[in-house]
Amino acid sequence: MSLKVAIQMDPIEGINIEADTTFLMMMEAQSRGHGLWHFRPDKLSLEDGRVLARGRALNLRAVKGDHHTLGGQEVRDLSEFDVVLMRQDPPFDMAYITATYFLERIHPATLVVNNPMEVRNAPEKLLVTSFPGLQPPTLVTSDVEAIRDFRARHGDMVLKPLYGGAGSGVVRLSPQDPNLDALLELHAMIGREAVIAQKFIPAISNGDKRILLVDGEPVGAINRVPPKGEVRSNLARGGRAEAVELTARDREICATIAPELKARGLLFVGIDVIGDYLTEINVTSPTGAQQLKRFSGVDAAVVLWDRIEAIRG
Repeated sequence: MSLKVAIQMDPIEGINIEADTTFLMMMEAQSRGHGLWHFRPDKLSLEDGRVLARGRALNLRAVKGDHHTLGGQEVRDLSEFDVVLMRQDPPFDMAYITATYFLERIHPATLVVNNPMEVRNAPEKLLVTSFPGLQPPTLVTSDVEAIRDFRARHGDMVLKPLYGGAGSGVVRLSPQDPNLDALLELHAMIGREAVIAQKFIPAISNGDKRILLVDGEPVGAINRVPPKGEVRSNLARGGRAEAVELTARDREICATIAPELKARGLLFVGIDVIGDYLTEINVTSPTGAQQLKRFSGVDAAVVLWDRIEAIRG
């Protein structure tokens, strides 16, 4: 089977080929004989009902500093492709949402990974609230008084933007920290979106577990340990990746959310677990596959493409 695969992602020139999950996905697709075509999300168009993109044919190689060759620029109808990987990074803003509306026009005749309608309907910090008992005490609001009351009841807490990514804007606030109002003012200056207040989980000092799932089934996990004095364990923020095994609680969490992920067509998902708590369900462009392969030998890209080929078969 040879599939025509389009990849919607940020510029490919500057990616870290030793850490980028999308690079691993594309290399696996290329090794199977699938043709690759790359376009940036800002080159997507909707014209007379057709979803068009301006992009280039792509050939990859695992050579640092010389990892890609792009063909000539062309405009193509995305319905001509068998698969579109939607892999641009957050923030999950109106541009991101608009792209989901466009790609929804071609899915599922062209398989979009992940299902664009469900990416739009399942913001990663909100989808997790659908599973009572898995999440630590959490408040999503723009109401300053509600946030003050939450801190009064729960004490030490973490404040983060609702639609951010890669740990951007995440802060820990003690019960006596005087900066809460100033931080909320800064959030309000940036936009009108709500923020998340979440009870601080001391287990973060031991790491934030990233578990990768393909079609609802756990493939494996890595542990992301924050730098000393930090609460953000994201690899993009200096977190250190290390090997880790799935616990019984991790498997319980995965089994609880699996039916919903399958029903929504969310084929490639990364969940974040701190201690016994599920904190996020990442559906936009989950990362961690290269670190998982390095530590455990388990290749999530292989599992994903096996599943895609079965669907397209």
